Amino acid sequence: MKREIDPQQTTRAEAFTLWMSSPMPMVTLTKTFDVSNIVKASKKRGIKFNALLCLCIGRAASSINEFYLLPEQGRLYTYDRIAINVIVTNKKGGINSCDIPLTADAKEFLKQYNQLTQKAGNECKSSFLEDYMIIGTSAIIGTELDSIINQYTDKFSNPMVMWGKYRKGWFKTTLPISFQFHHTQMDGGHGALFLEQLQQEIKGLRV
Repeated sequence: MKREIDPQQTTRAEAFTLWMSSPMPMVTLTKTFDVSNIVKASKKRGIKFNALLCLCIGRAASSINEFYLLPEQGRLYTYDRIAINVIVTNKKGGINSCDIPLTADAKEFLKQYNQLTQKAGNECKSSFLEDYMIIGTSAIIGTELDSIINQYTDKFSNPMVMWGKYRKGWFKTTLPISFQFHHTQMDGGHGALFLEQLQQEIKGLRV
């Protein structure tokens, strides 16, 4: 459920005052991850790499309170559940967007990931969950990338997690991941905590 709250009654009161009216309030952090465990699980279970990474992203974010907040059009909102947005290439060669609700059951999340992305690709239609806090993702897997900077605009203030093609090494597979967030929503420390927890989710993933 989406609910407006008074920012002055939250831990983000000062940040709201400082950054809500900023013309460029977004912050981007980039970290290189060891994704060997996801690659192994993907090949062993026949599950898409990006689906497993999205699951880890949702799990890492769900334990951080700031991810349930969203600054939007001069106001602050709170949510009680999270969804992961995925960009899909459709059968016409264009792209569509679909929101996948985060569930405690990994198999259910992966099932919905497959169903919703396939539907978006086949029907060339986007689907959205209005009452969920949306974490955007963007996978540009056509090449290896060191970092991604998304558009800095107040039209989309949701956090974004972005990556390119992973890099195979002798002993591990790595992937630089960029994390962009609105400074009103969280500070750099919260962003760093998310990235640390994401690495732990990746290393500990079992499906």
